[in-house]
Amino acid sequence: MANAAFLASESPILHEHPKLNFAFSHYKYELKTDSQQTIYSLSDGATTLQYPVVWAFGVGRVGQSYLFKQADGKFYEARVTYFAPLKTLEFTPARALTSAKSPEEAMYRAVGDAEVTRCFACHTTASNIAGEFDEKNLIPGVSCEACHSPGAKHVSAMQAAKLSGVTPDSKGTIFNSGALQPADSVDFCGACHGTFWDVKLAGITGPSTSRSQPFRLEQSKCWGQGDARLTCVACHDPHKQLETDPSAYDGACLSCHVNGPSAKKSGDHHGQACPVSTKNCASCHMPKVYVPEMHGDFTDHRIRIARPGEGYPE
Repeated sequence: MANAAFLASESPILHEHPKLNFAFSHYKYELKTDSQQTIYSLSDGATTLQYPVVWAFGVGRVGQSYLFKQADGKFYEARVTYFAPLKTLEFTPARALTSAKSPEEAMYRAVGDAEVTRCFACHTTASNIAGEFDEKNLIPGVSCEACHSPGAKHVSAMQAAKLSGVTPDSKGTIFNSGALQPADSVDFCGACHGTFWDVKLAGITGPSTSRSQPFRLEQSKCWGQGDARLTCVACHDPHKQLETDPSAYDGACLSCHVNGPSAKKSGDHHGQACPVSTKNCASCHMPKVYVPEMHGDFTDHRIRIARPGEGYPE
């Protein structure tokens, strides 16, 4: 999460791929990076438009999208995005065109102030001060204070306790998101990763909903049974790099499910045993689904018994 946003000049993806191209109809797109900047350009054979990229959003594990500014000082979203599975550019998700009325429409989309605020709120830290967007002083990426609130009082309290030799008491000096109730905890993560209402109000359906992991988690049978342990942080430590090996999550699964047909259920292990295996649980019960607009697979967080050939469960 610390790499959720970069100044374009600091994006590893752009420096690793100094020249990226894409073509649509008679339009030719290019992202060209040197040691100083990245220039985004579009040409239709008669007209060429170009702008320096300001921000790169996304780690790049799946994709990375780009914002630039024009003379009016407002933000514009590049019509193309870098996709890691393709190792090149394609249309930005949900921004694909079948035709374009002008080079400007083919090249970019204007981003309103409210959307700018929301985008930066999830991809950076302290981008909104006293209700005002503060691009100058924001911190690229998601840092501690993005989830725990401003930490100056907490640091002072801990330092004072250390100097006085007393037991530190951080209560009231910092927000502890880890203490939230299950539904609130999932919605807290969902504020950036997609809540139930984010998906429903946006009208998103099909495999694309797998990009909203909190929403899909709440569709799980386990969630309906009200197990308070089933939250995002039960499996993912936000302070560590995302683990992509399915076996790394076996411990979390077996903290609720018994590990064999002969094992007896108990108060904290009331989930039945899997008759197939006790290893790589997520590879079967949280299958990968292909999301067309992302050109890659996403783990579906709707925990279930997935059967070969079945459709994507809504």
